[in-house]
Amino acid sequence: MKRSLYLLIVLLTLIIASCGGAGPTTTLNVTMTDFQFTPNQFTVPAGQEITLNVTNTGAVVHNFIIMNLGTTAGATYEEDDDANVYWQERDIQSGGDFSVTFTAPTEPGEYEVVCRTEGHIASGMVGKLIVVAGE
Repeated sequence: MKRSLYLLIVLLTLIIASCGGAGPTTTLNVTMTDFQFTPNQFTVPAGQEITLNVTNTGAVVHNFIIMNLGTTAGATYEEDDDANVYWQERDIQSGGDFSVTFTAPTEPGEYEVVCRTEGHIASGMVGKLIVVAGE
């Protein structure tokens, strides 16, 4: 009985920990595969320096582009979308990895993250940067 209770507590702890309740972070670890960011949702504190660690395990070049608050690239990224970019890191080669820093937006809200490689947005390579007010 004690063993079953112990296993149940461990299982519940693991489930709760996997729900992402840890709050905002200043380090984003992202893997890019063909047509997805993993993870595809990130929560960061407003106005803080963020370290982005990226690995591209996909077969083609990928990008990590954060759109301005309230804007979206739509189904395809066009040249007109450049005016709506908050921050971007372009041309992450297949098999490549790197780290870079940027400053998170100061305005809390949900920002769209996209890969501008042709056909990738339509195939689902989008994410969400959630900016929360500092404490």
